[in-house]
Amino acid sequence: MSEWWWVVSAFLLSLTLTAALRRYALSQSLMDVPNARSSHSVPTPRGGGVSIVVTFLLALVLLGIQQKLPVPGLIAVAGSGALVAVIGFMDDHGHIAARWRLLGHFAAAVWALFWLGGLAPLEVFGQHINLSFVGNVLAAFYLVWMLNLYNFMDGIDGIASIEALSVCCGVSLIYMVCGFPELIWMPMLMAAAVAGFLVWNFPPAKIFMGDAGSGFLGVVLGVASLQAGWASPRFFWVWLILLGVFIVDATFTLIRRLFRGDKVYEAHRSHAYQFASRQYGQHLPVTLVVGLINVLWLLPVALWVATSGIDGLSGVCIAYAPLLVLAVKYRAGALESN
Repeated sequence: MSEWWWVVSAFLLSLTLTAALRRYALSQSLMDVPNARSSHSVPTPRGGGVSIVVTFLLALVLLGIQQKLPVPGLIAVAGSGALVAVIGFMDDHGHIAARWRLLGHFAAAVWALFWLGGLAPLEVFGQHINLSFVGNVLAAFYLVWMLNLYNFMDGIDGIASIEALSVCCGVSLIYMVCGFPELIWMPMLMAAAVAGFLVWNFPPAKIFMGDAGSGFLGVVLGVASLQAGWASPRFFWVWLILLGVFIVDATFTLIRRLFRGDKVYEAHRSHAYQFASRQYGQHLPVTLVVGLINVLWLLPVALWVATSGIDGLSGVCIAYAPLLVLAVKYRAGALESN
């Protein structure tokens, strides 16, 4: 029972820290002022994601002390997450050149992979495939893409929080069903930290997450997915399925913009969720639909894969198919003037 008090405490700490950060941001005029690339119309305090970072890192220490998380896994998650959060915090309060941010992101990825022992063997159609060095290189690019896509997808009120909350709760449920209850505490504590922030970030948002929070969430969820693969190869596919909304929208958008010759490092508003929010004139329905897709579609497919009903890669393809249809429908990556 004491472990569930940790979850409640993490929620309350995050809730309180976010309120304090909001007051601080207002007093220091740390505001996100709308511009031509913004999806909001009212100046809003930023940097609230620091509450998630602080709460979750403290929770990791507690997990380590209570031996609920292996030390290498703790160091992998905490080290990579903290580095990405610091880079994001500095970028939120000034500007860091893209090449230096990218270098820092790869450093965080390499750190995590070193402590995890690299990419676990993948299970594809019943065969275990060890990609060795090539797999580790691919895993590093995967982590860097995960943290950046999470930043790209944090563009309307509540969407990044709803994604993290539903994914973490979903994977915790799957761990319990599959007989791995010892794995639930890290995602559940992350869910609690995000939930405390979401109280303030739910549409209409009273504070934004900022790069420190979104990048931190992206890399932590990415590392957690790789770590899960060592517990059971099917769990890596489970994470990819649960993160499908963000992965499909961000990746489809990036590919379309690359083929068009756009400068992909420049800010834009051409993700499917951004087109959808403008079409419906508000953020709330889009954010809620993302949560519903995660719970009503992606979670059942992920549970199917986890319980050996279907091969993991096949499950990913099935899960992503309707998401690709939605990406096309809502013109992900299209010119904003179209």
